[in-house]
Amino acid sequence: MSKKVPLERAGPQGTNPQEQGAPYQRHRRLAGRVATGVPRLRRPPAGTPPGIEYHELLKTPGAEPARVVCADYCPERAEVLEVADIAAFLATHRPPWSMVRWIHVEGLQDQSTIRALAEKYQLHPLAIEDTLDGQQRPKADDYPAIGDIPGRLFVVARRIQSGEGGPRGEQVTFFLGRNTLLSFQPTASPAMDEIRRRIASPRSRLREHDASFLLYSLLDDIVNRFFPLLEEVSQRLETIEERVLLHPDRENLQTVHRIKRDLVLLRRVAWPMRELVTQLQREPHECLSEVAQTYFRDLYDDCMQVIDLIETYREIASAVADTYVSIVSNRTNDIMKVLTVIGTIFIPLTFLAGVYGMNMHIPENEWHYSYGVFWTVCILIAGFMLWRFRRGGWL
Repeated sequence: MSKKVPLERAGPQGTNPQEQGAPYQRHRRLAGRVATGVPRLRRPPAGTPPGIEYHELLKTPGAEPARVVCADYCPERAEVLEVADIAAFLATHRPPWSMVRWIHVEGLQDQSTIRALAEKYQLHPLAIEDTLDGQQRPKADDYPAIGDIPGRLFVVARRIQSGEGGPRGEQVTFFLGRNTLLSFQPTASPAMDEIRRRIASPRSRLREHDASFLLYSLLDDIVNRFFPLLEEVSQRLETIEERVLLHPDRENLQTVHRIKRDLVLLRRVAWPMRELVTQLQREPHECLSEVAQTYFRDLYDDCMQVIDLIETYREIASAVADTYVSIVSNRTNDIMKVLTVIGTIFIPLTFLAGVYGMNMHIPENEWHYSYGVFWTVCILIAGFMLWRFRRGGWL
């Protein structure tokens, strides 16, 4: 049914949107990554029913199978397994010694696996729709218990990852129960393996608490991923600021605009994450322990630090762009000032040349020394104007 997972093993890479099923395509609302352009929303057709029912989750031909990893742990013991047969795995119950079960799914194109988990844990259709949508805003929705259906807390977060074209956001969803946590994300992430290594450690604090503390740990890792990216942005700003002051050119301005675009993406993720953490630490829920809510306060402080850094770097980037514009404007003004001085000097000289260059009888032209006197007068006029401009501070 299952096999043990090496904790350092990486899962399958990203998903192919063309291979995803009809429900996923129908409810996908955002075209393109925010980091590569302006976001544009695509709404489903009018009359489309809300949510995705279990029978709509059909197996897509050629879809890459999802990677499912299950971690069971308690203070005395921990076990991590990679699920090979999802049906056989779900047919068995959690071990009696297990205090918390964490099931993580990487890859959302395998809808048969998602259907099996949704039926087993009775996930709400609206939450399934948001999970497959992939472009939801970070939030927390309470789905209370109804009859035999257990109550669950549905949490949507966004993870920031660095790429070749700049940072990009990726949705991660969580279904929190009393003793179970389900998480879904479209691509593999080394952060999940790091959390599993912490679970495997006998001294880990994770093994001493419930599933809600595991949710806190995962969200804390998501927020902490902002700091290396912001440090990189800080170094880029320092470098581009020196270049703008020494050698302002159009390439430097384009780099500043790319930095500002990246900061816009970080801000669009960080602000909703702060609201999510605020909601988790203040609103009580049957699946959230008091210990986890206490730790969410510290996570809120981290979110505030991230937002403060983003706003600070946005102001610095705007200041660098304004500095570039000011330097270019000053350089243009200097050039125009020199050209204006040259043009002003030649105005009286052009007048004299025009008068004495006319094809008509002028008495001064018959004088033997008129040519030398003409040049002497021109040089005196030009010298006087240069002296006057320098004395007035124009040069």
